[in-house]
Amino acid sequence: MGQEAAEESLMCSNYQPVTSMERLMTFFGAERNPDLDPSPSEIYPMGLAPFIRLHESGSGNRVIDNAVFGMIAPGKEIAYGRKTYNARSETVHELYTYRTAWAKGWRCIIPAEAIFEPCYETGKAVRWCIQQAGGVPMGIAGIYRPWKAPDGRMLWTMSMLTVNANGHPIFQRMHRPEDEKRMVVILDPSEYDDWLSCPVDSARRYFRQWAGRLDAFAAPTPPRISKSQAPKPPEPEPDSDELF
Repeated sequence: MGQEAAEESLMCSNYQPVTSMERLMTFFGAERNPDLDPSPSEIYPMGLAPFIRLHESGSGNRVIDNAVFGMIAPGKEIAYGRKTYNARSETVHELYTYRTAWAKGWRCIIPAEAIFEPCYETGKAVRWCIQQAGGVPMGIAGIYRPWKAPDGRMLWTMSMLTVNANGHPIFQRMHRPEDEKRMVVILDPSEYDDWLSCPVDSARRYFRQWAGRLDAFAAPTPPRISKSQAPKPPEPEPDSDELF
């Protein structure tokens, strides 16, 4: 995995997917197959989450499938995707993991209610939530490809595309001070159809910072409860004849 792991491990690894059927139809014009396995409320690398692509029939219709968050190259184990959940726009066309998907125009939209990033402004990592104003979900530009699991199943796998975030009012504040600042590529709804269908050479015009309004605030993960701290179940009520 080498270069892919070194380059892609610094960006968005945790987000909240859009799973509501109504919101997927309202904001993305696509309907999720009710037979798909449900997604968790938060996604981490190797999680299964919805993504939007064009139907393979060439009809131009958008379809929603589930994909593993982390692109898996042919012949690789599923754990390969733990470090390939983001793809740099500068190198997506040349790195082994992503170049076939990019060359074939396998572009997708990853619907997200919010994404989470670490902010170190307090001197330690604090998880922050970043979302669009008004609770409108984000359409994040991504690429996808199929992967054959060892048991013979065919799965979709996907990665979010990222760009440099220097100068961005929110994303330049995220991650360690010494880290390169990166941000996901957020699409405007008017761009969805073109992003999914335009020629490969034209798709690079979407590699730019999002200029729209974003809200960001601290959202620490809830503390984990150890087994010793977990509440104990109540003692069973004694039978009436045990009281005498």
